[in-house]
Amino acid sequence: MAVKKKDSTQIQLMNLGKRLRELRLKRGYSSAEKFSYEFGINRVQYGRYESGANITFATLLLILSALEISVKEFFSSGFES
Repeated sequence: MAVKKKDSTQIQLMNLGKRLRELRLKRGYSSAEKFSYEFGINRVQYGRYESGANITFATLLLILSALEISVKEFFSSGFES
Protein backbone atom coordinates (compact mmCIF):
# COMPACT_ATOMS: atom_id res chain seq x y z
CA MET A 1 0.00 0.00 0.00
CA ALA A 2 2.87 2.42 0.77
CA VAL A 3 4.19 2.03 -2.77
CA LYS A 4 0.88 3.15 -4.25
CA LYS A 5 0.82 6.22 -2.01
CA LYS A 6 4.35 7.13 -3.07
CA ASP A 7 3.43 6.67 -6.72
CA SER A 8 0.35 8.84 -6.22
CA THR A 9 2.43 11.55 -4.55
CA GLN A 10 4.96 11.52 -7.38
CA ILE A 11 2.18 11.75 -9.95
CA GLN A 12 0.74 14.80 -8.18
CA LEU A 13 4.19 16.42 -8.00
CA MET A 14 4.57 15.83 -11.74
CA ASN A 15 1.15 17.44 -12.26
CA LEU A 16 2.27 20.39 -10.14
CA GLY A 17 5.41 20.79 -12.25
CA LYS A 18 3.43 20.63 -15.48
CA ARG A 19 1.02 23.26 -14.15
CA LEU A 20 3.89 25.57 -13.16
CA ARG A 21 5.43 25.23 -16.62
CA GLU A 22 2.08 25.80 -18.33
CA LEU A 23 1.44 28.99 -16.34
CA ARG A 24 5.00 30.27 -16.79
CA LEU A 25 4.65 29.89 -20.55
CA LYS A 26 1.21 31.50 -20.48
CA ARG A 27 2.74 34.53 -18.73
CA GLY A 28 5.21 34.86 -21.61
CA TYR A 29 8.31 33.37 -20.01
CA SER A 30 9.65 30.90 -22.56
CA SER A 31 12.75 30.46 -20.40
CA ALA A 32 12.50 28.96 -16.92
CA GLU A 33 15.93 30.43 -16.26
CA LYS A 34 14.79 33.98 -17.00
CA PHE A 35 11.62 33.52 -14.94
CA SER A 36 13.49 32.17 -11.92
CA TYR A 37 16.15 34.88 -12.13
CA GLU A 38 13.59 37.67 -12.39
CA PHE A 39 11.76 36.50 -9.27
CA GLY A 40 14.75 35.49 -7.14
CA ILE A 41 14.21 31.74 -7.30
CA ASN A 42 17.19 29.42 -7.59
CA ARG A 43 17.39 28.56 -11.29
CA VAL A 44 18.37 24.91 -10.85
CA GLN A 45 15.82 24.28 -8.13
CA TYR A 46 13.03 25.90 -10.14
CA GLY A 47 13.82 23.56 -13.02
CA ARG A 48 13.51 20.66 -10.60
CA TYR A 49 10.08 21.89 -9.48
CA GLU A 50 8.86 21.88 -13.07
CA SER A 51 10.23 18.34 -13.36
CA GLY A 52 8.25 17.12 -10.38
CA ALA A 53 10.58 17.65 -7.41
CA ASN A 54 9.07 18.19 -3.99
CA ILE A 55 8.38 21.84 -3.17
CA THR A 56 7.63 23.64 0.07
CA PHE A 57 4.35 25.46 0.39
CA ALA A 58 6.18 28.75 1.04
CA THR A 59 8.10 28.38 -2.22
CA LEU A 60 4.93 27.49 -4.09
CA LEU A 61 3.30 30.65 -2.73
CA LEU A 62 6.28 32.72 -3.91
CA ILE A 63 6.03 31.24 -7.39
CA LEU A 64 2.26 31.68 -7.55
CA SER A 65 2.68 35.32 -6.55
CA ALA A 66 5.18 35.78 -9.38
CA LEU A 67 2.71 34.13 -11.75
CA GLU A 68 -0.06 36.38 -10.38
CA ILE A 69 -2.36 33.44 -9.67
CA SER A 70 -4.20 32.39 -6.52
CA VAL A 71 -3.73 29.03 -4.84
CA LYS A 72 -7.36 28.19 -5.60
CA GLU A 73 -6.95 29.02 -9.27
CA PHE A 74 -3.66 27.11 -9.47
CA PHE A 75 -5.19 23.89 -8.17
CA SER A 76 -8.39 24.28 -10.20
CA SER A 77 -6.86 22.56 -13.21
CA GLY A 78 -4.47 19.68 -13.79
CA PHE A 79 -4.93 17.84 -10.50
CA GLU A 80 -7.82 15.52 -11.23
CA SER A 81 -7.05 12.18 -9.59
